[in-house]
Amino acid sequence: MKNLKTMIELRNEKLEELNKLTETAQLEKRAFTEEENTNFDALEAEIKSLDATIEKLERSAKIENVVIEEEEGKDESKQEELEVRAFADYIRENAGAVVEQRAKVDMGSNGAIIPVSIAQQIIDKVSDMCPIFEKAQKYSVKGTIKIPVWTDNNSDNIKVAFADEFTELTEHAGKFVSVDLGGFLAGALTIIGKSVASNSDIDVVSFVVNEMAKEIASFLEKVLLNGEASKNEGALATTNIVTAGSASAITADELIDLQMSVKTPYQANACWTMNSATFAAIRKLKDGQGNYLVQADFTEANAYRILGKPVYLSDNMPTIATKKAVVLYGDYSGLAVNMRENIEIQVLQEKYATQHALGVVAWFEVDSKVADAQKLAVLKMA
Repeated sequence: MKNLKTMIELRNEKLEELNKLTETAQLEKRAFTEEENTNFDALEAEIKSLDATIEKLERSAKIENVVIEEEEGKDESKQEELEVRAFADYIRENAGAVVEQRAKVDMGSNGAIIPVSIAQQIIDKVSDMCPIFEKAQKYSVKGTIKIPVWTDNNSDNIKVAFADEFTELTEHAGKFVSVDLGGFLAGALTIIGKSVASNSDIDVVSFVVNEMAKEIASFLEKVLLNGEASKNEGALATTNIVTAGSASAITADELIDLQMSVKTPYQANACWTMNSATFAAIRKLKDGQGNYLVQADFTEANAYRILGKPVYLSDNMPTIATKKAVVLYGDYSGLAVNMRENIEIQVLQEKYATQHALGVVAWFEVDSKVADAQKLAVLKMA
């Protein structure tokens, strides 16, 4: 790369000499002298030679970068493999199994271990299991993050209109406010029998990742939908509310009103979330021709659709009852989630010794708030 830079600088110098030679003849309004012709031809040949050299050096640099990227990819893959193997060995050793001595990754002190690749596997699994988390606007920031949010001032918002010359425009303005996201400590605990943990035929890491992901996904789904008093705010806290005419029944018209309460730009990625009991009631709704409102498309991952949008079922959504927000609709990126990257995993030996088991606990920090209420809407019972 240093040689490439030198060649480019040399080429620029020769080009400057060539330009000066040309400019001199032009200013003096004359033809090149014999010496100038010779110099011009020599400079032109040298520049062409340098161009060819620079092109080859650039091609060489690209090849070198590809090789470096491939090697880095191999190194990352090898590091991940080492972390997975070390994590499995760590659990098996704590379960009393004899583990082959081999090179190990530093797993931290005092029983606390932070294998980055394992933590990422857990987060990836959580995203697969928890649609509200997967579709939310995610951040991973230490401390407090301030998210600017535009608020409409309907009586005096920014407006565009035709105008005449020499006529003053009337100023209108909305305003930005900020949504603050911090982090609140949460933990997930999984218990593994020592007989399972010490079995070399069992994929211990996959077992831990799957069990942890299930626990964390269940927790996150609950708090990201319903919120937690004095801690985080869930999607159901949106101020965009459609109130049902009844405390015990939902109509097709109310679902249409709910869908249309989300503005058109946010409809592309919109979906529904509700309790399975609520969905059962909605599935029984029919149109004027006696056709069921809910459509089934078994070629899609989400087989059922309401008004063309996919339906997600969650036991963490409230069931139909007085004043309950029972249906969530919209683009879930309207919910901002700050989940800090550092998931700490700890293996607990003594606590479950009398049960011939190990405890694996994961600690993480999370916070959430509705950042854009225009993207989210809820149907609230009367």
